[in-house]
Amino acid sequence: MGQQAFAVIREAIRKEGMVAIGKVVFTSREHIIALEARGKGLMGVTLRYPYEVRNEKDYFDDIENEKVPKDMLELASHIVDTKRGEFDPKKFEDCYEDALKDLLKKKQKGEKIERPTESKPSNVVDLMEALRQSVSAEKGGGERRKSSSQGTGHHRTAKKASRSTARHKKAS
Repeated sequence: MGQQAFAVIREAIRKEGMVAIGKVVFTSREHIIALEARGKGLMGVTLRYPYEVRNEKDYFDDIENEKVPKDMLELASHIVDTKRGEFDPKKFEDCYEDALKDLLKKKQKGEKIERPTESKPSNVVDLMEALRQSVSAEKGGGERRKSSSQGTGHHRTAKKASRSTARHKKAS
């Protein structure tokens, strides 16, 4: 009986080209959900309440319009294009949950729980500078060797940053 009701609702929203809106509870909190017909099932996407949506002007209005040089944009587009790939959720791990499970296992065994040490700040790279060096290397060939011999690794880091951006966009 439940399967038939499910199939009827799924096929009705598919036929009308609509999504169903409902409410669902996750972790003791009510969320709005959109349900879309997908194959033999329904795909649910949680939506945000109006108070959770911020006006972008409150955050980005004071950012100046930056003129993006054509050659930099082309280079960045090339890097993003070469790093393009299919999203594979199996490549991602929930490090927080893994650490929490490890902590609970230690606690169950009666082991002493030690406070983790402060992590070192990550190596933040100026992406625009890395792109500029990469463009210089493409034009003259000497700048790339100079960067490598100095051990800055900016060229490789820019590619890694672009790869990360491409993955993020693909996942969105």
